[in-house]
Amino acid sequence: MSTAFLPDALFGLAAFAASCVGVRILIGYLTKKAILDHPVARSSHNTPTPRGGGLAVSTVILAAWIAIQIFAPVAGIVFLVGAAAILVLVSWRDDVQSLSAGLRLGIHAVAVCIGLIWLTGQGLVFQGLLPPWIDLFVSALLWLGFLNFFNFMDGIDGISAVESGAIAFGLCLIAYLRLDTGFSSDDGPFALVILAATAGFALWNWHPARIFLGDVGSIPLGFLLGALLLGLAARGSWAPALILPLYYLADAGLTLARRALRGEAVWRAHKEHFYQRAVQRGFSHAQVSTAILAANLILVAFAFFAPVYPLPCLAGAILTTALLLLWMVKWPAASS
Repeated sequence: MSTAFLPDALFGLAAFAASCVGVRILIGYLTKKAILDHPVARSSHNTPTPRGGGLAVSTVILAAWIAIQIFAPVAGIVFLVGAAAILVLVSWRDDVQSLSAGLRLGIHAVAVCIGLIWLTGQGLVFQGLLPPWIDLFVSALLWLGFLNFFNFMDGIDGISAVESGAIAFGLCLIAYLRLDTGFSSDDGPFALVILAATAGFALWNWHPARIFLGDVGSIPLGFLLGALLLGLAARGSWAPALILPLYYLADAGLTLARRALRGEAVWRAHKEHFYQRAVQRGFSHAQVSTAILAANLILVAFAFFAPVYPLPCLAGAILTTALLLLWMVKWPAASS
């Protein structure tokens, strides 16, 4: 293990504690201000629940990233922090008073364009298979899509904490233990902070959730995790960058495609994701999120070995994800 992990762990411990305390404070504040997610037909919860716990999570992550920059500067991180800060402000406004889908998407695109200033210093995501300007354009589209996929998938207790934590955990393992990749211990603390902050949030979001993440959490998390995954791919490790978020990509992508083929408005909220269908069939939020966690840990293992065995690991990851999706829509719940 890289010796950089021990001092970096201090950032992680601080992020965990700050997130845990900050989210707990927000539960009271949001409840008092009546900033609540009320159950509607498309909801997976039954009681009004505070929405906006991501305000603490996102703030803690960005503050920690700034602190890391002070002690060990990394080129271009300031652009990621600035773009994410914009997303935090806009997404918080959206949680309090809904904004139009077009305005939100436009601001997401602006944030991604700012983030591209950082990405250009990481290398070509498609490793020279595309001309540089096309590489950058396609990377921007993937980044924009990923942060919105991440937001779409935040629909049951624990799911976003599990997914973001698993992706960040995989990135940490690669950064600190895979010394044969371009993704190094310089990148590790940024992923470690995300892992720690989402773990602090999970204590309050596990079923039955006392608070929801809200757009103020899911949008910046999707943006920052997307940045780290694209950076990993740009260093030549395309397989682990694809494997780590594979479940979210598959669930959101297949659901989006199915709804588009039926001519439905894909940007509208719904209850057709695979994980939502599992809940509708009788599984609890905790059971579904635990199954996602177990599958994600398998994906992390495949991602760790993917720099050496990319195609076999990718095949194993696809099989693991397919089995998870089949379990969600086919396996009978114990109560049925």
